[in-house]
Amino acid sequence: MKAFEWTNPTTVNEAVKLLAGSSTSDIDEAPRPIAGGQDLLTTMKDYTSRPSRLVNLKNIPGLNRITLNARGLTIGALVTLTELEEHAGVRKSFPGLAEAARSIATPQIRNLGTVGGNLCQRPRCWYFRLEEVVCLKKGGSECYAAGGENKYNAILGGGPSYIVHPSDLAPMLVALGATATVNSAAGKRVIPMDKFFTLPSEGNIRRENVLKNEEIISEIFVPASPLAAKSTYLKFKERDSLDFALASAAVALRLGSNQTVKDARIVLGGVAPIPWRAPKAEQFVIGKNLKADVVAEAAKIALADAQPLEKNAYKVPLAQTLVRRALLKAGA
Repeated sequence: MKAFEWTNPTTVNEAVKLLAGSSTSDIDEAPRPIAGGQDLLTTMKDYTSRPSRLVNLKNIPGLNRITLNARGLTIGALVTLTELEEHAGVRKSFPGLAEAARSIATPQIRNLGTVGGNLCQRPRCWYFRLEEVVCLKKGGSECYAAGGENKYNAILGGGPSYIVHPSDLAPMLVALGATATVNSAAGKRVIPMDKFFTLPSEGNIRRENVLKNEEIISEIFVPASPLAAKSTYLKFKERDSLDFALASAAVALRLGSNQTVKDARIVLGGVAPIPWRAPKAEQFVIGKNLKADVVAEAAKIALADAQPLEKNAYKVPLAQTLVRRALLKAGA
């Protein structure tokens, strides 16, 4: 691990100034915020990240609050995954979000890991994580997963890098129409979650989201809606604990009095470099009852554009199954 400076700001303004106080624009060497540190410390240990300064956010009051009212749910960036999972109001009014939080890793990690950290974690591709491999995401000239060991890589939206985004909260937050409040020395900006993440083919291939080095997420807002009340998150992983999604499905529905679908959100995780929304599948189910043939066709539509690599074609039927099950569960 490279030596670094440790700082303890007590306000958001102080924190963003400390993040901005560097001459480098390199994402791997620039100052980084830290809260739970579950992902950042791992990348530092294998030299994937080499920040010159860590800006500890835990001494900033107000970033660890959950507020629920008639408008919706406000989640501070430092709220732990356990706190989100166990909050009674979240479980009642935003069940899919509670399920997504509960699906992450182990209780020990959820006790430390934060909402902001889960959204901003780096890719888990083993080529990216290996210190001696300089892939596209680390400034190299090749995505080694494209023609190498790609069992866990993207089948949608890939190229020139084939990472998948590791967050479980992200697909559900996109499905629920959430927004992120982002702070910098220049002020605040509010970013819709479906605009927060970036494909490797868009902008800077070294980054997975639109955050600048000197910016931090302060809170997430999820509007109250019938969609939120009828939401669910299903995830498939190789091990029952500690694992990332091979594929996942976040589904939110608004149903009419005769149980026909009035509105729908279907977002896939574990299969693309960003939370992958399936608008054609959403449109297909609107106006229909969620019978077996309808959800089966919706699942096919959701994965119609998949382009598997040599070793991950299994993700297509796996993701289709999760979409079917999630639609039936949310519509029950």
